[in-house]
Amino acid sequence: MLKKIAVGGQMDKQLIAKLIAQYGGEEVAVDIKGDIEAAMGVKTNAYDYYVGACATGAGAALAMAIGLLGADRCVSLSIPGKILSDEEIAQAVNDGKKAFGFVNTDAERVLPVLVQAILKKEN
Repeated sequence: MLKKIAVGGQMDKQLIAKLIAQYGGEEVAVDIKGDIEAAMGVKTNAYDYYVGACATGAGAALAMAIGLLGADRCVSLSIPGKILSDEEIAQAVNDGKKAFGFVNTDAERVLPVLVQAILKKEN
């Protein structure tokens, strides 16, 4: 089943969308949106997931998603100096997290793991 992913956050949206499409192939549909529109899209089920990046992996990457979806549905995959393990990233997806933030410079490290976890998750 096609997974719909909205890219929000404040940094490197074009690169993030390109990487998600690269790692997900024909199994993902990716749109770049403003933070509010992306988070609302997840809230209204127009999108399955929200992905965003900023310099800290938490602030501007996830602020709107936390406000609209609730902190329990959001997770920072990386913050300066710390990246969650592959297992922790997969567990976050399996636990039902819908919004993922990370430090923009960690995109090529976290996105392959995140996209594969999303594709493996049963609805």
